[in-house]
Amino acid sequence: MDFLNFLEFKITDIIDIVLVAALLYYIYKLVKGTVAINIFIGIVIVWALWKLTELLQMKMISSMVGGFMNIGLIALIIVFQQEIRKFLLMIGSTNFASKRNFIRHFKFLKQEAMPTDTNVDAVIGACEKMGSTKTGAIIVIERTNSLDFVRSSGDTMNIEITQPILESIFYKNSPLHDGAAIIQDNFITATRVILPVSNDRDIPLRYGLRHRAAVGITEKTDSICLVVSEETGLISYIKNGEFVPYKGLEELTDLIKKDLE
Repeated sequence: MDFLNFLEFKITDIIDIVLVAALLYYIYKLVKGTVAINIFIGIVIVWALWKLTELLQMKMISSMVGGFMNIGLIALIIVFQQEIRKFLLMIGSTNFASKRNFIRHFKFLKQEAMPTDTNVDAVIGACEKMGSTKTGAIIVIERTNSLDFVRSSGDTMNIEITQPILESIFYKNSPLHDGAAIIQDNFITATRVILPVSNDRDIPLRYGLRHRAAVGITEKTDSICLVVSEETGLISYIKNGEFVPYKGLEELTDLIKKDLE
């Protein structure tokens, strides 16, 4: 039967499936944890329905669903503009020269091959101490996307993470306290970094430039941010351009470790 011809696999079919699976994985990774995930799942279901109706030669419903997919493309670009920008930035800014970063893209094939090395406990400990003294701080932890495009705006460092080092960087009389610190793996790679500030009007007015900068960098990359408020001493966790709620420092530590896996 003609409609069973798709069962005759060739090597190019296998490559095609692998590439589509990788693309869907990266798209899912970008929208995971955001409201866009429901839209993404809906698109996958509609697309699968479209292909199924084509396979079964149900011409009327196939043409209707196909028309919806074609017309809806412009709307999808508008809805997913932030995710599309992040996806393109991920492709263009990732440092493929680094073997470690290159392997990280394929960690979903072998999860245990890329354990997180970041000393999250030291980072949280420093934030807790700075919060108690109302010392403002913004810490950006790099994940898959390279942060070289903002790292160059600050002072290059290569210091292993410890709680006293982080506290000394953001000490009010320190020459390094103004701006963000960037962490890659278990090293502070830059300080006094200037971050892009988000123009999102939904950010509450009680948040200042540090929080807007944290939202801005997490909108443009898949990095995660910790911000210590100079006014209240509260610690904010920001990912995908959104504030992530947590109940205590232990839960915050677990969230960060999970996001760095």
